[in-house]
Amino acid sequence: MLEGVNLEQLEKFIDETLFEDIQTGDHTSLACIPEEAISKARLLVKDTGVIAGVDFAEMVFKKVDPNAKVEHLIKDGSDVKYGDVAFIVTCKSQALLKAERLVLNTMQRMSGISTLSSRFAVEVEGLPVRILDTRKTTPGMRFLEKWAVRIGGCENYRDGLYDWIMIKDNHIDACGNIKEAINRVNSYLKTNGLNLGITVEVRNLVELHEVLSVGNVTRIMLDNFELPLLKEAIATIGDQFETEASGGINLQTVRKIAESGVEFISVGALTHSAGSLDLSLKVIKES
Repeated sequence: MLEGVNLEQLEKFIDETLFEDIQTGDHTSLACIPEEAISKARLLVKDTGVIAGVDFAEMVFKKVDPNAKVEHLIKDGSDVKYGDVAFIVTCKSQALLKAERLVLNTMQRMSGISTLSSRFAVEVEGLPVRILDTRKTTPGMRFLEKWAVRIGGCENYRDGLYDWIMIKDNHIDACGNIKEAINRVNSYLKTNGLNLGITVEVRNLVELHEVLSVGNVTRIMLDNFELPLLKEAIATIGDQFETEASGGINLQTVRKIAESGVEFISVGALTHSAGSLDLSLKVIKES
């Protein structure tokens, strides 16, 4: 499940977040647990959802104890329920307690996102539509949250401002008009030798026709369109450009929107509105 993950970025994240928590030392563990002590613990699921971050957890444990052994019992992306055990880890006790909070905080967040992403994916099952995430992510954790979206069965849009052009309402208003914005973008890409996709956001049918008169884009984002207008807009666009619906889409509305024939649906809620899956790491006491 590490496919598509920047391992260098992941290593850096683990180093920085461990330092944030440990700094001069885990003095509680150093004071009361012998250095040579070994513990075994299990990752206990206390909720219903889709697990994410098992592979991440193994990396963390091996960072604090290179000899750590992690027995995977449930793979990332699997449905889980209360009482399930995702993995069992055996490592130095001091290392286990250094890693515990980072593992739990990250896995709970990732699993909440993968759970919600899975629910969106199920809602549109059987339809030729792709559910995309957005940039509405936690600073410093975007790559992890987008990883969780993929684990849950949805897809990533752009990683940031650098890998896809998205002309939104603020760009258009600041630039002057849609035609000027599109022309400037295409000129900029040509001048700088960049080959990036171009999405332009429209808020109504008037703006849609402005875009169609100019062309030179990859995708048209239909923002907050009521369903009848969305269907009309998609029929008007036809196969000239890719189509995307966005704006306040939830689990109750996503299937009807998908049935309009739109190719992509971007859902900020996948990351900004996902909760956390309740998990705990419990030491197994030897009898």
